[in-house]
Amino acid sequence: MGKILVVDDEPHLRRILISNLKQEHHEVVEAAGVNDARRAIAEYSLDAIITDQKMGDGEGLDVLAAAREADPTLSVVLLTAFATIELAVESMRRGAFDFITKPFVPEVLLASAERAMEHTRLVRENSRLRDTVVRLEGSSEITGCSAPIRELRAKIGRVAPTNATVLITGETGTGKELVARAIHRSSTRAGKPLVAVNCAAFTETLLESELFGHERGAFTGADRTREGLFEAAHEGTLFLDEAAEMSLPAQAKLLRVLTDGLVTRLGSTKARRTDVRLLVATHRDLKQRVEEGRFREDLYYRLAVVPLMVPPLRDHREDLPELCALFLRQVAQDLKTRPRRITADATQALLSYDFPGNIRELRNLIERACILSTEEEITLETLPVPGARKTDGAGHRNYAAPTAAQFAEMMPETHDLREFLASLEKAVIQRALKMTGGAQAEVARRLGLSRSDLSYKLGKHRIKSAET
Repeated sequence: MGKILVVDDEPHLRRILISNLKQEHHEVVEAAGVNDARRAIAEYSLDAIITDQKMGDGEGLDVLAAAREADPTLSVVLLTAFATIELAVESMRRGAFDFITKPFVPEVLLASAERAMEHTRLVRENSRLRDTVVRLEGSSEITGCSAPIRELRAKIGRVAPTNATVLITGETGTGKELVARAIHRSSTRAGKPLVAVNCAAFTETLLESELFGHERGAFTGADRTREGLFEAAHEGTLFLDEAAEMSLPAQAKLLRVLTDGLVTRLGSTKARRTDVRLLVATHRDLKQRVEEGRFREDLYYRLAVVPLMVPPLRDHREDLPELCALFLRQVAQDLKTRPRRITADATQALLSYDFPGNIRELRNLIERACILSTEEEITLETLPVPGARKTDGAGHRNYAAPTAAQFAEMMPETHDLREFLASLEKAVIQRALKMTGGAQAEVARRLGLSRSDLSYKLGKHRIKSAET
């Protein structure tokens, strides 16, 4: 079943067409000519159009042109009593789905209408899937092996198969949308659309229209009926980014959808049932917004069924080399060049930087360095890290930490040097183990040790390899 527009200036033939279609339980909209058809195309969400070619105020090709302009996914079937090869070729060239001559056989017409509606459905579904693939490109995995990232992945694995609403929090640039896409990709709705919207990008009225849809004339500029994102995401997932920026009226409508699963378009009184899994993200403190009266408390508890916090990059710095390698490959692919590598000095500068913009800022730094640098390697001199310390003339790095001589000045005059050095060595190894989540290979690399040397020192100081 679907909604079909029938266009014909002959009332008798129009009634015959409508009667045949309604017998198959299709919803039919009728138009007496080209101008009526243009208004119907603007007003209704259609699945197919059946139009006569010769009419008093124009041609079926004019209806086809109006449909292609308004909705390129819409399939159009042309009817004509004056069939010519030239007309058939021209109609197909302009994008008609089918071409039927009069007098028509009802069974042939109904079969054509069914195929046209199925074609419309497939084209729209392919378009949604294409959009999803484009958004997911380069973001198929949450990169990193640190303890915070491993914990995040484990939580995603537990919540993804459910239909629970998830509240994803974290600073700007930490990858909240990536987490949302990972949840959808691992859910039972993975084959259905994932629709994303940034709530901060719309005014109050436009956001409500975007989410819930609107009828023609609902507000200034609403020149056609439009379904909202809740309807577009039916049986799939809707991701609301920056949800804290929603107005209180929009929050009230969202609460109703979460409560009863019904969506009402702006300017309409008809409620439509939807089946949508909701994922929500924000970098704001929603509890504080509730206390300030800027976010509904009842909605907050509806959204925070399963809270997930995405850690800032400074809390899992040990993942930075792996992230750099990933971004270097991505940028090389975008620029169609060979992947570059980052020198040890440049890596150290990145590790010492707090990244207020998090992973997004890291990606931008890597891309900028690759574009502006003409060298095969990304060096400290070519890496635009704010506040990065340059090397001195001898090639030594200048650290903010005290030098060995300065450190010695801080020690008491009398102490057991061997005991102190042993305790210092143990403390340094334990700290490195904690920062890397127990990854011995990474600990050895950071401390300039071989794996055998590290194993010897772990045994010597009786440090468990998983100690953090």
